[in-house]
Amino acid sequence: MAKRNAQGSGTIRKKSVIRNGKEYIYWEARYTVGKDPGTGKQIQKCITGKTQAEVRKKLQQVLVAIVEGVYVGLSKLTVGAWLNIWLSDYLGGVKPRTQDSYKTTCNVHIKPSLGALRLTALTPHDIQKFYNNLQKQGLSPKSIKNTHGVFHKALEQAVKLGHIRYNPSSACELPRVEKAELKPLDSEGIKAFLHTVKGHRYENVYLVTLFTGMRQGEVLGLTWDCIDFDNQTITIKQQLQRERGGNGEYHLVSPKNGKIRRITAAPFVFSVLANEREKQNKNKKIAGAIWNNSNFVFTNEIGNNLSAQTVYLAFKKLVAKAGFPEARFHDLRHSYAVAALQAGDDIKTVQENLGHHTAAFTLDTYGHVTERMKKESAQRMEGFIKDVLT
Repeated sequence: MAKRNAQGSGTIRKKSVIRNGKEYIYWEARYTVGKDPGTGKQIQKCITGKTQAEVRKKLQQVLVAIVEGVYVGLSKLTVGAWLNIWLSDYLGGVKPRTQDSYKTTCNVHIKPSLGALRLTALTPHDIQKFYNNLQKQGLSPKSIKNTHGVFHKALEQAVKLGHIRYNPSSACELPRVEKAELKPLDSEGIKAFLHTVKGHRYENVYLVTLFTGMRQGEVLGLTWDCIDFDNQTITIKQQLQRERGGNGEYHLVSPKNGKIRRITAAPFVFSVLANEREKQNKNKKIAGAIWNNSNFVFTNEIGNNLSAQTVYLAFKKLVAKAGFPEARFHDLRHSYAVAALQAGDDIKTVQENLGHHTAAFTLDTYGHVTERMKKESAQRMEGFIKDVLT
């Protein structure tokens, strides 16, 4: 009886095959990688090559990997096939809109370029060339960075499952992303904006956004149970997002960083919210039986949530009229942050109100404001010093 190979052992044999009447010589190495959990039988794999030396070298590499516990069997799984599996089975905890974004990135960018490659054969250079080509095609550094983020996540999952030994995208260099210049409204700009929106149907939406720094989805996703008039706090526990594709339905999902936060807003904000509640009660009486008790703070005339696109387009018309045609809805959030810092709020308070992950991120985002404030502080101190010295 032939002796069975121990796990990790291997044998090399010279073999031949007849094709079209002609004999071809090659070398084969067989090795054992473990036992089938169902049958208990040894699992054997083979390596082939033109010469004995070639096969011996490959076998030694495999045996070392088995001994070190980092062996990954040769797989015929392609990059495209793996991305399909990842998109289908490993995004359960990801928001629907983010899932759509991942699918678009994979289908539009990654799979057309790298999808046919075998996953185990994918190299950092393959991916680097892919990123370089995206840049040559005119894709922005920010979009390339986002593409890398999706691809890196997918490959990281492949590593966890043992399909590949390491993540080849980790070694890639990405183009530098230039920070977009923030264009918040200054005090004069805010006055002009407030004058322009006065009496508009979405005036209260814009006022609450401007004076709380909430994101558009967070404002439109506010429900009345989030508003505490007695303690003058607003709980931000969700945001309203629309599906991309399909029926374009709206869903309430968790905030951007997944954390619920509670902010203490200015009394003016609660007067605006009280005004909105009064308007809503009037609309409810007029609508009667067709009123939708959605519990949203900001609704249309029959109680349904507002359309983010409609609110945004109305905003663009208003800021153009106010003399700021380039302003984005998100600039209301930036305007709040700058105003809060200039009013003397500490960076930690601003960070928590905005829902940033760290104070460092807030400081990095609004560093130009804090630097100017430091210089102004130094000038005030200079004035104080001159007073006490005279």
